[in-house]
Amino acid sequence: MRILLLAHSFNSLTQRLFVALRGCGHQVSVEFDIADSVTSEAVDLFKPELIIAPFLKRAIPASVWQQYVCLIVHPGIAGDRGPSSLDWAILNGESEWGVTVLQANAEMDAGDIWAQATFAMRLGRKGSLYRNEVTVAAVSAVLEAIDKFNRGVQPVALADVVQARGILRPPLQQTQRGIDWQNDSSAVILSKIHSADSFPGVLDALFGLPCYVYDAHIATPSTLNLVSGMAGDIVARREHAVLRLTSDGAVWIGHARMLRAADELEKPFKLPVADCFPEQVALLPELQTELAHAVDEWSELRYYEQGDVGFLSFDFYNGAMSTGQCQRLRAAVQYAKRQPTRVLVLSGGEDFFSNGIHLNRIEASAHRPFESAADESWHNINAMNDLALEILTASNHLTVSALRGNAGAGGVFLALASDKVWAHEHVLLNPHYKNMGNLYGSEYWTYLLPQRVGTQAAHSLMQNRHPLAAPDAVSMGVIDAVFGSDVRTFSEELASRAAALARAPDFNEQLAAKRARRERDEAIKPLQQYREEELAKMRRNFYGFDPSYHVARYHFVHKMLYSWTPRHLAIHRNNLLKATVPSP
Repeated sequence: MRILLLAHSFNSLTQRLFVALRGCGHQVSVEFDIADSVTSEAVDLFKPELIIAPFLKRAIPASVWQQYVCLIVHPGIAGDRGPSSLDWAILNGESEWGVTVLQANAEMDAGDIWAQATFAMRLGRKGSLYRNEVTVAAVSAVLEAIDKFNRGVQPVALADVVQARGILRPPLQQTQRGIDWQNDSSAVILSKIHSADSFPGVLDALFGLPCYVYDAHIATPSTLNLVSGMAGDIVARREHAVLRLTSDGAVWIGHARMLRAADELEKPFKLPVADCFPEQVALLPELQTELAHAVDEWSELRYYEQGDVGFLSFDFYNGAMSTGQCQRLRAAVQYAKRQPTRVLVLSGGEDFFSNGIHLNRIEASAHRPFESAADESWHNINAMNDLALEILTASNHLTVSALRGNAGAGGVFLALASDKVWAHEHVLLNPHYKNMGNLYGSEYWTYLLPQRVGTQAAHSLMQNRHPLAAPDAVSMGVIDAVFGSDVRTFSEELASRAAALARAPDFNEQLAAKRARRERDEAIKPLQQYREEELAKMRRNFYGFDPSYHVARYHFVHKMLYSWTPRHLAIHRNNLLKATVPSP
């Protein structure tokens, strides 16, 4: 079938559907919902047999849904209506939620129902639930709806759906998320912040200054024993976060977005709290934690051992890795390499393994005196390279990158620095850099990727800019194995597979072969040469006359609306583009 994906942006859900539908053999094109006229033009060009809208912020034009079947993917149970569905589910403590695929009509979220899927709720941020449970349920429900459409099965009117307990819910307002620091419990505060993470955040204040807050974590009793104060007091710092007391405990708050003053031209964007309030945070006592700390103690890094396997986990917000975070993780890798274990597992966060350099922090440096985005970009990419090199040169361990979440750009190649790369079946990879202003990329990708897939396939992957599903990545040789249907089942099997690798009868032979291969490769072309060649091109991206990277980064960080859909996604416009180019 010809299927048009109509979306506000190419977000995680849209990417998963794009990959799943293409995997089923459908011809899929994407159009960003920019204006009614643009949508109508896309439909006229592509003439789709079906239109699917996985992520919209406004209604489909009547001229389109009256002529074509348009399936809306709504992140709520049957009957649920309104733009804050998942927000309300988190805030109300729902134990089960779902996704409904319904047909567009004149009333938002009230069309006939084609399919629905439910899932168990868990304690987590809205963005995390959306990228995991909602996305998996949505793909399942959309495929069911397409099957019914092909078989001529008619959708069911909402009024006829049995036990449709959903209701019309108004947009969730900041007054309903507001935190009462003197009376709200830590759990209530956590649910409020989770319900607004990653957008729009909870309007609050830190150090007496209004801001939106994100990225909250409950503090442990052992942490509480180290501090004192009144509910609402900000009493300590750790890494980039601050500790704020509640009526019954405390929460760590990791990120914030300042309010824009009337005389400011730049729109504030999300940053670590320590970057938003550097002077205030610096005066707080620092509560450090050991790298080998308890699982419920919040920190971005954690190391623990099970027999001959060392597990180093890192969970960076939205997968972005700043210069300092790369340096801290590199030091942790060095620590893990000194331990008398046989296998080292590098495990990223549940949402992202890594997305490469920290674009928000780089953008922030462009607006500070005596700093520049080019300089910070350079420092950041070199720190990423140092980290990748630390993994590549782990000669006394077999290393495993465990992808519990998606990976993009330099984060993909950071994962490939390990000897083995494992993921669960719903992980998405974006192994390319070009979407960020034609960045060339580094992290030794010119060594790592061709080694796995060959030169031609490596070139194709870097040029086509399409997401890659984990099972397809295994088929191509990009990664080594896929197992587990979700983060939980993947993590359980990960431990047993890593232990089996450490106990393998031929472990010493595998390690010896790894060392010999590295020595042979180094003699042919040193890693330093790969790095210098990559960085020579990256230097032009950062400091050269072409501002594409800086423009693309600015648009990304400030969430600028798209003015057109990239041609590698909007295949229906490729012929139009060719037709407008005069013959030589």
